[in-house]
Amino acid sequence: MSSLSRSPHPWRGHRRASWRRLTFALAGLGLVVPLATACGGDDEGPDEAGGEGTSDASQELVIYSGRNEELIDPLLERLEEATGTTVTVRYGDSAELAAQILEEGERTNAGLFLSQDAGALGALAEAGLLTELPREALDQVEPTFRAEDGSWVGVSGRARIVAYAPEQVGEDELPQELADLTDPRWSGEVGYAPTNASFQSFVTAMRVLEGEDATRRWLEDLRANDAQAFDGNGPILDAVNSGELAFGLINHYYVYELAAEVGEDEVSVGTHYLPGGGPGSLVNVAGVGITAYGGQEAAAQEAVDFLLSEEAQTYFAEETFEYPLAAGVTSPVEELPSLESLEVPDIDLSDLATLQETLTLLQDVGMV
Repeated sequence: MSSLSRSPHPWRGHRRASWRRLTFALAGLGLVVPLATACGGDDEGPDEAGGEGTSDASQELVIYSGRNEELIDPLLERLEEATGTTVTVRYGDSAELAAQILEEGERTNAGLFLSQDAGALGALAEAGLLTELPREALDQVEPTFRAEDGSWVGVSGRARIVAYAPEQVGEDELPQELADLTDPRWSGEVGYAPTNASFQSFVTAMRVLEGEDATRRWLEDLRANDAQAFDGNGPILDAVNSGELAFGLINHYYVYELAAEVGEDEVSVGTHYLPGGGPGSLVNVAGVGITAYGGQEAAAQEAVDFLLSEEAQTYFAEETFEYPLAAGVTSPVEELPSLESLEVPDIDLSDLATLQETLTLLQDVGMV
């Protein structure tokens, strides 16, 4: 790995999923709007310290943030300084915050929803609770990473990878498709996190791209091959790094976070990006949408513009090791392949909102 002069990242251990809580929350609200998520702030319960909105949209902005507070708060402080807007933030799980906005409807205090996952944004768009963003903002991001209807835009991206132990896996043995991970030669050697948000988003993408039956077969084959279940991406990476596992299904930035935390000399993990544009090549996004009824459109739009600015995009590239999506910013990590070089699936990320079906499938095959 290349040298990474970064400070340790204390939020690494918080990247866990809690998407089932959204299903229960939606059921309690009488809403049938399934969501999907990615990792990050969604791993924590909601912070009850919310804030009331204000009629003066130019002076105050209420943000519901599904991104981890420790990660995103420094950037939101910069947003306040750059825009002169007083920002009040309610932190929590993206799934639960989306359910909260769905419950609040036209009464919502939120002016902006900052989600860790495109699926949560897609669910709100489907319910008519997000406004269409200006073309100037949308055009800063490639169509793959924004809503087709203009209701949300991605601000950072994370790629699914197969992490591998180089001492156990030769380059000629790297999987070329997901089915390769169910080969009996790798029995007990693959780690996955069935309750983790990013894994569930990936399974949702497989359902959308390849259908329910094919997804079920792959999950059953993975389980039959004694794949090892973990609570999150971090423990999987640790197992691969220690040689306990040959492979792990995780998001790309975990490898660079671990190197920043313990030193790159302590990390012996290869990063393999599956070719072919299938669900294993998914690049999900954290994104933002302006609520339709928050009454804070002007301040919210200034926030969107800031999050797409060079300053914010550089923050994502250098502090979270995610892919920047706008402002021409590139990652400083030398060995990280460019976003343009990845063979990403042809999918509308808003379709990752069908989490309820994914959870049902994972329950049916005995994974959750």
